[in-house]
Amino acid sequence: MAAKPSILILHASGTNRDEEAARACLLAGGQPEIVHLNRLRAGERPFQSYDMLLLPGGFSYGDALGAGARLALDMQVFFHDQLHTFVDSGKPVMGICNGFQALVKAGLLPGANDSDAAAQTSRVDMSARKVTLTENDSGHFECRWVYLSVETETPATYLSGISDLIFCPVAHGEGNFQIIDQETLADLEARKLIAVRYVNKDGAAAAGRYPQNPNGSVADIAGICNERGNVLGLMPHPEDHIMAIQNPLGRSGQLGLTLFEAMIASA
Repeated sequence: MAAKPSILILHASGTNRDEEAARACLLAGGQPEIVHLNRLRAGERPFQSYDMLLLPGGFSYGDALGAGARLALDMQVFFHDQLHTFVDSGKPVMGICNGFQALVKAGLLPGANDSDAAAQTSRVDMSARKVTLTENDSGHFECRWVYLSVETETPATYLSGISDLIFCPVAHGEGNFQIIDQETLADLEARKLIAVRYVNKDGAAAAGRYPQNPNGSVADIAGICNERGNVLGLMPHPEDHIMAIQNPLGRSGQLGLTLFEAMIASA
């Protein structure tokens, strides 16, 4: 019997969705381990000893410098080389909610073009980022269930088998995915880096309508991937709907577990 893929789940002060993420990984066939950043800094757990990396949701460092910003600084200052080696090796990386925010603000998403090898591994100029996650259009924290459609033609080819909608919650105050200009959006579309979008219950485009699009994200973007496809980030919480009993509508199907199964199978 093949060994289960080992999954490193990062924990920082304020992280609060690591246990849920670990359970989802376990049910999806992985072998998760929750590791505090301090243990990684001490060298107790090298990144490369794992098959997959997951940054869970929560409020790392209380989002004191902005959602995911302090965690992004840790990733840049203390783990830059390890993280880029991990990503460059093709191993899968998933960031959920706060984890997604951190991946974007650390420059790992959407990442540089594959043709720009130097930009792939250089330290990110935070002022040069062309995408971000900012305050919800509603002006308040959003905690509600949403429908997601997976874009199966993205470089994240392991998503190609997910044809059903995913029904899961969002829980964020800064989940509004925005771009610096329309050229950037056109580039994301052309490179097919948009991996997950908000839709209505029938799968039709949310078209920016609230609450189907709960935060005002441009082009209904709920998640993106890098050009290689091995780094995926999304704002909603698929780990909060991994069993039918968790569905508030009392229905079966549309589980977030499918995302974990697909990604872990690629590890």
